[in-house]
Amino acid sequence: MTTDTTIKDDAPGSAAPGETVLDARGVTMRFGGLTAVRNVNLTVNSGEIVGLIGPNGAGKTTFFNCLTGLYIPTEGEVRYKGNVLPPKSFKVTAAGIARTFQNIRLFANMTVLENVLVGRHTRTKEGLWSALLRGPGFHKAEAASRERAMELLEFVGLASKAEHLARNLPYGEQRKLEIARALASEPGLLLLDEPTAGMNPQETRATEELVFAIRDKGIAVLVIEHDMRFIFNLCDRVAVLVQGEKLVEGDSATVQGDERVIAAYLGEPFEDSPGDEEIAEVEAAEAKADTTTDAAPGKENDR
Repeated sequence: MTTDTTIKDDAPGSAAPGETVLDARGVTMRFGGLTAVRNVNLTVNSGEIVGLIGPNGAGKTTFFNCLTGLYIPTEGEVRYKGNVLPPKSFKVTAAGIARTFQNIRLFANMTVLENVLVGRHTRTKEGLWSALLRGPGFHKAEAASRERAMELLEFVGLASKAEHLARNLPYGEQRKLEIARALASEPGLLLLDEPTAGMNPQETRATEELVFAIRDKGIAVLVIEHDMRFIFNLCDRVAVLVQGEKLVEGDSATVQGDERVIAAYLGEPFEDSPGDEEIAEVEAAEAKADTTTDAAPGKENDR
């Protein structure tokens, strides 16, 4: 992987060092009478990597969906650089937040380069008539987008495979491609949903290096992950969700030493924790909501 390619510091999503990029306040998400996320507060600062962990069914992906406009929180609000985010995911992307998904969502029959160009559309200003007439302005914008896309492919180590079909990439490289496409929208905050799922140790280490390189360019990162070694090596802070509530937040040592976190991962009940039946109902409600969303594979930056 190469990490010397420049990510533009003057991108629309860029932020000043130490600036609060994400401020989620009292985020609650209910599906009918079932509560999947309850009163969660979380902040992420510019140039910071924050981890979000928890057992299966803890509400991590539901919380991500609330941050990115795929779900509208039942209660609470999400601010990006002090502004309340609109309840539309394409507007959230335009504001400066991009994400990847737990299940890879690429345009399988498009090339690697074309997939990244899809992510550029929120940063292009050419309108319908320019596209139809294909005048000088359109061609200039198209050339600039291709140049930027190739820079990002170089950054993640995929420039040599720009003309390959996305479906022909190995699994680990598909993950890199999804990250490159998210970066194409020039975000100030990147959300990664289980970026090392299914990877071998070598691929996991490469992903860790890539995330550090992204952070070093001033982009804040919020990451969900089940690989505890990866998360504790990577993150400045870690927040733990258990049954939709934030149990604890702190540095790696604080979280690893918390007895409640250990109990949650061992499956031991804590005070007021829901039973298996209630957990199953929440998971079923989340799954139903996911099947009714209008998101199509590869469209996370086009909503």
